[in-house]
Amino acid sequence: MTAHTTGVPLRAKPRNRPISEARGTRTRSALRFWPQYVSIAPFYLLFVVFGAFPIVFSIVISFTDWDGMGRMTFVGLKQYQYLLGDARFWQSVSNTFIIWIISTIPMLFIALVVAFLLHQNIRLKSFYRVALFIPNVTSMVAIALVFGSVFSDQFGLANAFLKWIGGSNAGVAWLTDPWGIKITIALMVIWRFTGYNAIIYLAGLQAISSEIYDSARVDGAGTWRIFSRITIPMLRPVILFTVITSTIGGLSLFTEPQVLLGNTGGTNNAGSTIVLYQYYQAFQNFDFGYGSAIAWALFVLVLLFAIINWRLVSGRKEDEFGRALPGPIGRWRQRNTAKKEAGR
Repeated sequence: MTAHTTGVPLRAKPRNRPISEARGTRTRSALRFWPQYVSIAPFYLLFVVFGAFPIVFSIVISFTDWDGMGRMTFVGLKQYQYLLGDARFWQSVSNTFIIWIISTIPMLFIALVVAFLLHQNIRLKSFYRVALFIPNVTSMVAIALVFGSVFSDQFGLANAFLKWIGGSNAGVAWLTDPWGIKITIALMVIWRFTGYNAIIYLAGLQAISSEIYDSARVDGAGTWRIFSRITIPMLRPVILFTVITSTIGGLSLFTEPQVLLGNTGGTNNAGSTIVLYQYYQAFQNFDFGYGSAIAWALFVLVLLFAIINWRLVSGRKEDEFGRALPGPIGRWRQRNTAKKEAGR
């Protein structure tokens, strides 16, 4: 009996290289790129020293009682238990959310309107862009000092204007009344970041094709209809970005109340924000353990509200036929329904 061959040459069985040889090959390959590794090493070293290590260390000391100099005492979850019952912490949370709401909503709306107007064919467009962005690059300390003078209870320009209009009793206690303090801080935030967000919206508007606007005008759409039915829906990703960044910035407000009112937040702690209260506990009372616990509570709040804003602004997802796609809960229900039907 003769063996039949197919004419296809047999492939040689690969030779198994020793483990030591394979390791040596990988080592030589890594050494080939050592100049690239050395060039990026400073960034990672700085990140580990000034970024990763402080984050991990803050987690550790949030479970301790430490004044920054003496011996650390492990206390477990007692810092977080005290935080939940700390009335001043919850007051700072309330102050932060009130300032965030009365500053962020008007700021983003004004920025969107300003960006829409700048996107039109107007003269001196470059001048307006620069003028809007100047407050964002101005020193926050200088801004706070100017606002402190303008909104001074006795000699401020704001009260002088109100008294000129409504008489001698028309003044407002901007820096001593709880609501006056919150409104003053909110006005500082609006004045500083409106132009910044307007420039971001303007960049998003420039990415929208002009043919869409031309077609809408040919169909008889007015300015408001174009703004509400074309501009806002097509700017949704940009609006989502500004909402999330404004949420993070608003909930971590520190410089404005600290420079304007001091470390305690003014009268009855009416301007004490979460970060200002954290600073007070850590660097005034030297309670670094409790200050770290406040910082991680703030992280949880920022993460929670960033997710909520993302869900609210991003809107529902649709398929190619315009039907709404299910969210995470809907997909979970669909999987459970499919399992039940498969088990029957």
